[in-house]
Order: sequence, then structure tokens, then C-alpha cells
Amino acid sequence: RDRQLDNPFSKDMQITALRGARAYIGDKLIRTTKPHKMLDPANGPLIAVRLNILTRKTLGGLQTDLDSRVLDAGGQPVPGLYAVGEAAGFGGGGVHGYAALEGTFLGGCIFSGRSAGRAAAKAVA
Repeated sequence: RDRQLDNPFSKDMQITALRGARAYIGDKLIRTTKPHKMLDPANGPLIAVRLNILTRKTLGGLQTDLDSRVLDAGGQPVPGLYAVGEAAGFGGGGVHGYAALEGTFLGGCIFSGRSAGRAAAKAVA
């Protein structure tokens, strides 16, 4: 995406969203750096960070089993219906993630998405 930063007419969704967010006065006031090319050595080296999945709460949502299958009122899986992320009660950060509480909802979103993907793949195999 580095070369898309040079294109003022870029249709890249992330770049377009970034430019739109940067036009918001709140974003202009609190951000410390402008969008920059990640692979440009002048912007510093790339680093790797080990992450451990963690979640500290859920916010309701559809009841699911450990395969992210949605459960009916009797506690039985609804065939072919899966819920992940905010639909399963993880998330709550709002459209831009401002209320996401330091990313602690991300673990549940990633885990439930992975579980649903694996279960769906197994179901159609």
C-alpha cells in the first residue's frame, strides 16, 4: 500500500478511510504522525511483536458454542449459522474503534472468527 499513499486518487479502501478520518478535527488534534510509507527506511525499522489472545469481557450478543455456531432457545446449534466478533458479544469499539478499550476485545473477535471458519470448513467438507 505504500505506493497508494502517493496517489491522491487512490481507490484503496484503507487509504480512503485513513484520509477521511484525518479530515476529522478530533483526529487532527490527537494524532502525532501523518500517514507514511511503512517500508520507507526513513520511517524507522519494522518490528515484530508477539501477541497473546486475551479478552476481559463480552457485551452480550448471540449465544454460541465453542465452534461459534449460533444456539437456538433450546441450546441447540442452528444449522449453518455462525456468529463472530461483535455479533457474538465481542467488540463494542464503535465504527472507528475509539471505545475498544486498548484492543482487549480483539482476542475474542479473532478467536471466534477462527473457530467459525474452521467449523464451517469442516461442515462443508
